[in-house]
Amino acid sequence: MSTQQPAKPAQGRPKDMEKRAAVLEAAKTLFVSRGFEGTSMDAVAAEAGVSKLTVYSHFGDKDTLFKAAVQSRCEQQMPEQMFHVPRGTPIRRALLALAHGFHELIHSPEAIALHRMMVTSSGQSTHLAELFFEAGPKRTLEGFEGFLREAIADGQLEIKDPARAAGHFLVLLKGLSHMRQLVGCACPMEPKETEAHIRSVVDLFLRAYEPRD
Repeated sequence: MSTQQPAKPAQGRPKDMEKRAAVLEAAKTLFVSRGFEGTSMDAVAAEAGVSKLTVYSHFGDKDTLFKAAVQSRCEQQMPEQMFHVPRGTPIRRALLALAHGFHELIHSPEAIALHRMMVTSSGQSTHLAELFFEAGPKRTLEGFEGFLREAIADGQLEIKDPARAAGHFLVLLKGLSHMRQLVGCACPMEPKETEAHIRSVVDLFLRAYEPRD
């Protein structure tokens, strides 16, 4: 009679990914509410319900965790695949989808709070500013520039400087409402106003860069 024990199911990876996700969620909450300096790895571990060793095993140090938290927040609203649309997709439709994603991202309460935190700490830590820029704005700019280059190759846009055009588009989308929200003198835009703003920016961008017949 065989005494061989049934094979145990593979363990570790799904649970590890769950713990990593919990750490990220905790970090996103604490960095916004307490700031970078006020958030310790111990606090993140306690918020996530894991050990500090687990936090370090996934992210190494607080800088890496902060970058991952910012990037994760961006990817929730603008996942990487948004910047790679199927060939032949009408350029206006693609631009509107990207514009809605970006506008929703930067006007979210979490993004506004994080932006305020970065402004408050400006001049104190260029290192923190660089971490934030690389994980958030730079990723979005490069993703949108890549989208523009694909549209140019597809013959849907004519742009001599895609990097500069990407910056113009994203800044236009922010609009005055973003600045007013940052300083606390305005409420979030109403849906109809948001839609009108986004469509006006896309229309302006296309007037500048659609191929001329």
